[in-house]
Amino acid sequence: MPDQNLTGTRSTAPVAEVAQAEAGPPPGKPRSLWSDAWNDLRRKPSFLIAGAMILVLIVIAAFPGLFTSASPREADLQGAFLRSPELTKFFSPEWFGYDSQGRSVYARVIYGTRASIVIGVSVTVIVLFLGSLVGMIAGYFGGWVDAVVSRIVDTFMGIPFLLGAMVILVSFDVRGKLVITLALAVLGWTTIARVMRGSVISVKQADYVQAARSLGAGTWRILLRHVLPNAMAPVIVVAMVALGGYISAEATLSYLGIGLADPAMSWGSDINTGKDQIRVALHVLIFPSIMLSATILAFLMMGDAVRDALDPKLR
Repeated sequence: MPDQNLTGTRSTAPVAEVAQAEAGPPPGKPRSLWSDAWNDLRRKPSFLIAGAMILVLIVIAAFPGLFTSASPREADLQGAFLRSPELTKFFSPEWFGYDSQGRSVYARVIYGTRASIVIGVSVTVIVLFLGSLVGMIAGYFGGWVDAVVSRIVDTFMGIPFLLGAMVILVSFDVRGKLVITLALAVLGWTTIARVMRGSVISVKQADYVQAARSLGAGTWRILLRHVLPNAMAPVIVVAMVALGGYISAEATLSYLGIGLADPAMSWGSDINTGKDQIRVALHVLIFPSIMLSATILAFLMMGDAVRDALDPKLR
């Protein structure tokens, strides 16, 4: 008998160990989509590079005086007319040269960052709020509400983005940051609305939403506590990529003379100034263009990295 008990113990012990190994560690706190995405983003070089670039741009926009002591409006037409850049004098007014009015190109590039970042972020916040609200209502309620909202969205999407913004802006005598922001936001919310609508239609069929409805939760509680957090992932990706597009749109409008104008500073207006001297003073055109392209690239890289992290199919 002792031998049989000992043998039985030895035979069952390995089985229990194997079963425990296959079961894995005891379950802990479940990981959400956002925590998994953050763990994935921290290991992506593209996300780290884009994040560093965006952080530098935000600091420049908030505190331009930390990067240059020169005034972007101070002109020395006689002594600095189209003076060539002195690339060895880092962060000095002469670093990027001077434009046709004797103004420091470097100072104007630094101070022009604020307008692009402020307008781009402001438009993104407005369209994110408006588009998410409209898309969430249309996708959740469906029926005639969805039909009416979808037709309104289709109407706005039929208006060419830049052409529509130009038509709105030419009706204003003074076109400041607020006017340009509202003009772009009025025409830019439709993409967010369509993405949010499709995401909500998918999420509202989930079991946890049905359970909350069965327990008597109110409509807005379900929308804000259960539907919205789980439907935001694709919307965040679209908004991040669109932010670079809004910065590009502002620069395009300023280049065409319909956006910001002197005394306001914009990369688009500086590029417009530089095109007239492209043969004799390329630096007036090239440095604002590089800054604009780098900014748009940073937000596009950020959007691509966030999309890859939030899409389970790409893991």
